[in-house]
Amino acid sequence: MGNCFAKNHGLMKPQQNGQTRSVEVDQTHQDPPHTPEKRSSETNQPPPWRMAAPAPSPKAAKSSSILENAYEDVKLFYTLGKELGRGQFGVTYLCTENSTGKKYACKSISKKKLVTKADKDDMRREIQIMQHLSGQPNIVEFKGAYEDEKAVNLVMELCAGGELFDRIIAKGHYSERAAASVCRQIVNVVKICHFMGVLHRDLKPENFLLSSKDDKALIKATDFGLSVFIEEGKVYRDIVGSAYYVAPEVLRRRYGKEVDIWSAGIILYILLSGVPPFWAETEKGIFDAILEGHIDFESQPWPSISNSAKDLVRKMLTADPKRRISAADVLEHPWLREGGEASDKPIDSAVLSRMKQFRAMNKLKKLALKVIAENINTEEIQGLKAMFANIDTDNSGTITYEELKEGLAKLGSKLTEAEVKQLMDAADVDGNGSIDYIEFITATMHRHRLESDENLYKAFQHFDKDGSGYITIDELEVALKEYGMGDDATIKEVLSDVDSDNDGRINYEEFCAMMRSGNPQQQQQQQPRLF
Repeated sequence: MGNCFAKNHGLMKPQQNGQTRSVEVDQTHQDPPHTPEKRSSETNQPPPWRMAAPAPSPKAAKSSSILENAYEDVKLFYTLGKELGRGQFGVTYLCTENSTGKKYACKSISKKKLVTKADKDDMRREIQIMQHLSGQPNIVEFKGAYEDEKAVNLVMELCAGGELFDRIIAKGHYSERAAASVCRQIVNVVKICHFMGVLHRDLKPENFLLSSKDDKALIKATDFGLSVFIEEGKVYRDIVGSAYYVAPEVLRRRYGKEVDIWSAGIILYILLSGVPPFWAETEKGIFDAILEGHIDFESQPWPSISNSAKDLVRKMLTADPKRRISAADVLEHPWLREGGEASDKPIDSAVLSRMKQFRAMNKLKKLALKVIAENINTEEIQGLKAMFANIDTDNSGTITYEELKEGLAKLGSKLTEAEVKQLMDAADVDGNGSIDYIEFITATMHRHRLESDENLYKAFQHFDKDGSGYITIDELEVALKEYGMGDDATIKEVLSDVDSDNDGRINYEEFCAMMRSGNPQQQQQQQPRLF
């Protein structure tokens, strides 16, 4: 759960942030390694969440405290400012430390999102790991955790430089040497994690932010939601991670720390070519491609990429984890070493274009599907309407996690709690912890019906308020703000993703291309559905 919450990328169920929680949650992990005591000079700072918690206060115990401490109001120590981002698990705010005036990021995670025991265990473990790794190069500094009746608030370093790939795309050009510099910092994170007894398990570009807007800003790893403390001799079997970056041994349910090198290798492949090596429209298709293991080094721009760079990619993406290169050896590779063989010759600009398409967040696409569902012919969705009513047992107009779980069970579903949670998060467009009627219709209708020419035109007209034939920046801002997503960063992301002719607005052709886009190398296939 990263500090700037610059997430929500459709890579895997759930369809926005690409993160899949463990299907077989292992709730036994070793105690974290010893964390040094805070220096006396820090005693006047806000107290971070304590590893050895005192007995919870009666109020905390009564309210099922997640951090197992007395409740503390984060606002006693920090003044919350503007919203920086909104995602699957919560909202991130700019905050100012009252005692020093320093700026930080405060991620507020709704306790409604922490439904199961596994969710709560994951939350506690993530905090332990962030506290354990804090202060290391290329890892976000963790300040503390504060829990109240409604939320768990994580305060951490403000990474004002934004997402790694956004910076690369914005520069408009870069070289193998620049790609090597990025990869070196990412692999350094892997080396630190493994040295300090942590298995990351979810390395992907979205989890790396830049510390500032400076050209020489450090890359910082920010999300440790799927990380675990390494247990000597343990073989991990739960399938976690993000589809494009998952190692083959994860899919075979028998893996160790080598999976982090594989994921870093996928990121390097993307840095050099603009797309991941294993493409498909569906999660199953991606997994099949990973298991097949064919890596394309023939298509553009690979003929112009140095042999040394390709050698490192091959070694990082070796299918057999026992033969895969280690983090220490990656950092010593001739291409990756500082001042090494990586060329300063610019990489083909087409790579940036492909990277931009791959990196698309498609917030507007998800919002457009919801608009279409709101205006769909009632007769077309009569059965879905009845299904919604049957699942919404308290007639509140929304479906909670418990209602969804019970409703699926009645339909004969054999899904685990974690898988039901994934479906819940995928359908919950506005991130409020429940599924309303329109969100349900959006998630359950056949996608080809939602994306008919007639429905796409109606959706375009919904956004094109003045009938000009274009969705302008102002119209986009109005539409996104209606769903709590109208911040400047999101608007820029959507325009960057969709506005292919770069005229600062979205025409109907661009809108349709976005709505029907999927795998750029294959014809669109049917999307996964809730039922």
